[in-house]
Amino acid sequence: MNIATATLADRRAALQNGANKGSRIQASDIVIGKDILELISSAMYVDPMTIYREYVQNAADGIEAAREAGLISGDERGRVDIRVDPASRSITIRDNGAGIPAGQFEGRLTALGGSQKRGTKARGFRGVGRLAGLGYAQELIFRSRTAGQKTVSELRWDCRQLRTALRSVDFTGGVAELIAEITTGSLVDGTDAPARFFEVELRGIVRQRNDALMNIDAVAEYLSQVAPVPFHADFSFGEEIRQAIGDAQICELDIRVNEGKPLCRPFRNVMTAEGQPELTLRAIETIEIAGVDGGVAGVAWVAHHDYEGAVPNALHAKGLRIRAGNIQIGGHALLEELFSEQRFNSWAIGELHVLDRRVVPNGRRDDFELNIHMSNLINHMAPLARDVAKRCRTSSIRRKWLRDFEMHRTVASEKLAIAAQGALAVAERDSVAADVRGSLGRMERIAETPDLDAETVTALLEQMQSIRRGLDDLAVSDVVESPLARFEAPKREVFEQMFSLIYECSANRVAAKSLVDRILQKLS
Repeated sequence: MNIATATLADRRAALQNGANKGSRIQASDIVIGKDILELISSAMYVDPMTIYREYVQNAADGIEAAREAGLISGDERGRVDIRVDPASRSITIRDNGAGIPAGQFEGRLTALGGSQKRGTKARGFRGVGRLAGLGYAQELIFRSRTAGQKTVSELRWDCRQLRTALRSVDFTGGVAELIAEITTGSLVDGTDAPARFFEVELRGIVRQRNDALMNIDAVAEYLSQVAPVPFHADFSFGEEIRQAIGDAQICELDIRVNEGKPLCRPFRNVMTAEGQPELTLRAIETIEIAGVDGGVAGVAWVAHHDYEGAVPNALHAKGLRIRAGNIQIGGHALLEELFSEQRFNSWAIGELHVLDRRVVPNGRRDDFELNIHMSNLINHMAPLARDVAKRCRTSSIRRKWLRDFEMHRTVASEKLAIAAQGALAVAERDSVAADVRGSLGRMERIAETPDLDAETVTALLEQMQSIRRGLDDLAVSDVVESPLARFEAPKREVFEQMFSLIYECSANRVAAKSLVDRILQKLS
């Protein structure tokens, strides 16, 4: 049998007979079924919001191509306009990038895994990201025009027909036949279209559980975290970070949702969320990570604050995150395993910007392919994570000491007020004063701990001094002025015993003192 010309059936028969075990399978015998289209579209992009990231990523690549061609000046930000129309359930994403020439338009937008970007500086290179919208719309439409082109190229994907074909047992064609069946290309009038652009439109958005794709605020919040947009003017460390990374490495786009203000990153010097205390970013730390064989593989930064707990979700900034091409890869928990206690990652605010192009995001862009270059970055991030964890533990210990101090101060203040009230016998008053001195001793030991900074210790000493002055006032005379002073000794002793019992039997010193105050007022 001629191996080169044998059919797959012939080779199977030969293998069953124990012959030709080294035969090569022919390309013509390989079947790529229609279901592959589902696997690389809706099955890959399980989070609906990622379609915005994929199309903005493609827009960024198109804008960079326009910049390299001299169509956009060096200091001009590329523009991406996103239109979310809940009434018509449609989304339109348009950029002012280089566009796709008419002669290449249909071929490039119907190819699977055949992107021309591989081997270039582009962010996307697998040739599947543009299909992200197939599982979330009834119709997916691409439009484009390059500089000097009179008409607009248009390609329509019928997503309803796609889903019907995928479910049908009657459609027996492969993926190429399916794409040919559900797509329609044409040239349309470009009178009202920009001179140069690329656009994707999703019509008939499928309603999801929370319908986030149609939520304008949610879209803006998502893109402010993941998209290549500039730092906010109220984040004074932004320029320092830009310089550490390098302007050439940190593409920033002017992205607007429904003609709103340009989106900015969520970081601010003082970050606030409803119902949460202010979080102040006090300083940043940057590190440059060397590549395995030289060069700069990445730049990381972390913003230090008081580390009083997890950063609130509403601030959209928690966790050490990773960006490649200035687009976030994965979520906020990608580096949490670097922390001895993973919860401390949610206390951190910072990013790793990947500059080594050998560090490659996986197909879903929710993590990276593991190789020696990615491992190098992770290894260099470990000390930074340890430092953040140490700050978190120190802050936690500090807050514990301050809580303990406040507890002792409260007890001392309450008992000091009871002793100064004049309702107790001298012996009882002296016992209470001794308790106050005991609390002061415990407060002094807390103030001496090395975990507290000088400013905090000074404030604690001032509070302790106030309590000492109260003790000194008690010691001025053996008899404290009291409403009971006008009573004869036997009657006064009865009241003193009663008041002592009130304090002894009450679980709340403040409430007990208030009751005794009212009784004394009645007796006065």
